[in-house]
Amino acid sequence: MLEAGTMLLFCAVLFASVALGWSIIPALFVGVLLFMGYGLVRRCSLRAMASRAAGSVRSAGTVVVAFVLIGVLTSLWRASGTIAFIVAHSTAVIHAATVIPLSFLLCSAMSVLVGSSFASAATMGTICMSLGLSMQANPVMLGGAILAGVYVGDRCSPVSTSALLVKQLTHTNLFNTIARMLRTGAVPFVLSCVVYVAAAVVEWLCASGGSGFGAASAAATAGSAGSARAAVSTNASSITDIGGLFSSAFDLHWLTLVPALLVIVLALLRVDVRLLMLASIAASVAVCVGVQHMEWAELLRLLIFGYHAQNPQVAALLDGGGILSMLTVMATVCISSAYAGIFAETRMLARLQQVIEMLGHRIGACGATMITATCAAALACNQTLTIMLTHQLCGGLYGDDESERSAQAIDLEDSAVVIAPLIPWSIAGAVPLATINAPTLSLAAATFLYLLPLSRMLASAVRRRSGFRTRHRSQNQSPGLTIPHRPKPMLHMFAHGFHSKSGD
Repeated sequence: MLEAGTMLLFCAVLFASVALGWSIIPALFVGVLLFMGYGLVRRCSLRAMASRAAGSVRSAGTVVVAFVLIGVLTSLWRASGTIAFIVAHSTAVIHAATVIPLSFLLCSAMSVLVGSSFASAATMGTICMSLGLSMQANPVMLGGAILAGVYVGDRCSPVSTSALLVKQLTHTNLFNTIARMLRTGAVPFVLSCVVYVAAAVVEWLCASGGSGFGAASAAATAGSAGSARAAVSTNASSITDIGGLFSSAFDLHWLTLVPALLVIVLALLRVDVRLLMLASIAASVAVCVGVQHMEWAELLRLLIFGYHAQNPQVAALLDGGGILSMLTVMATVCISSAYAGIFAETRMLARLQQVIEMLGHRIGACGATMITATCAAALACNQTLTIMLTHQLCGGLYGDDESERSAQAIDLEDSAVVIAPLIPWSIAGAVPLATINAPTLSLAAATFLYLLPLSRMLASAVRRRSGFRTRHRSQNQSPGLTIPHRPKPMLHMFAHGFHSKSGD
């Protein structure tokens, strides 16, 4: 009961912070005090808990360095005109009949390049939403397409903070995991495209029938969509000429595309992600100085504080980045890493881990991870803590060899990373929707985010059923030679998995 009470109190603090619009960092520090207080009640040594927590934080040092590089990279891409070039030329292909599926594809491409759902929503997502609403597209479907798109790359980009975090937690090769993510995400991605094309066809048929895009949208969204359209109606016309807007602030020379091309080429060559980002940073600096004629003093300032455009319209779309922009996510990772050490020392999650292992024996590790991630996302209210809690709780479902760690990595990517944005009160989905002024109902239209975990659970169930049939047929054919399947004892698995994962 003490464990449940402590966790519920922590969740209440998190919920209060999110509801009041406060930073979650103070709430996470309160969690440290609560969990250490639990350990003291259980007669655990304060020094031992602090030592385990510090060790876990030190193990997160590599990913924190990567986060710093990402902050620098995203700031330089804004200042060099790389993002402006991509957005200006991409949005030129958007038309009223195809705005919904193209918004999904364009936001997916942007998120793969920048590796951030928030940054993708603030740039490509904002423009797609404004253009779509000016074309009288359905705000719910449009917002869902954008939200799903910005998380395609947030999941599988080589410069994604969530992908780097999963890599660090599971000690796996990032590019091997990305290759597996491309395979498991292919069918949900195609099905999402089909859904959005079908939505565009329905809109087009309604328009052809005389009801028009506006009437169809109003009927479909029942009021909430109307408020979303009104929220951006003043901005829609002002940013229609994206090319002209960005051309007034940047020299959109083709060289501005070089930093993005470097990321793609070096990722295909499987260059270490830190070297990949350093190469793109160097190219961005060269473009800033040589093409955009930026002063070195200004360049150094934006590395820390981020890019800030002088034109208010450009600023609304591109401002951001810099090392300071990553402080929140870095602090979240470090504090959450401390949780892992405290949990390992106090064994606070031992009973819950046993229940999850029992669930895993019944429905498989993949299914148990999906369910755990859903509950963790509902409690954590953010993506980073969801990933780390799911990894901690489901550690006993996987072994220590490379294939098992790889299996856990792909299960985390296909569950915790994409389920967190579907929780209405989680900042993972609320922030992008607020950024593009889309209604909360758009969560229901973010098809990729729920088709992916559902398809993984279905595939896992089919494999387990096929394996059961194969074992059953083998036993019937050779009953004298068949060794019955006996799973590893649960308590032994728990002890082995717990101690082996305690340092993650």
